[in-house]
Amino acid sequence: QVQLVESGGGLVQAGGSLRLSCAASGRTFSRYAMGWFRQVPGKEREFVLSISASGRSTTYADSVKDRFTVSRDNAKNTVYLQMNSLRPEDTAVYYCAAKLTYYDDTYYTLASAYDHWGQGTQVTVSS
Repeated sequence: QVQLVESGGGLVQAGGSLRLSCAASGRTFSRYAMGWFRQVPGKEREFVLSISASGRSTTYADSVKDRFTVSRDNAKNTVYLQMNSLRPEDTAVYYCAAKLTYYDDTYYTLASAYDHWGQGTQVTVSS
């Protein structure tokens, strides 16, 4: 079992940057692929990006490609989401998610693939 806690959300002006963190409990963090999703009221949860358990493989939604960057520090049980050039349409609650996997270099884009979720952190981008 792993528990996830996001932090780093807040209010930022368009064009600004934020870095979200997702800290995981447990001793097997390196066996989990991680994902970030976001959700606005009345809409389905949207895939943002994923990083494999090894950290060698990543994939991004087209809407955030070249603006967002994911990384992980398995020694610190933490995954990071660096968000640059933020836009008002990036406003959402951001969730990190973890999937236990034995495939070191596989990432996952479907929310249904993930086993564990954090409580979410609000990101608001003002115009």
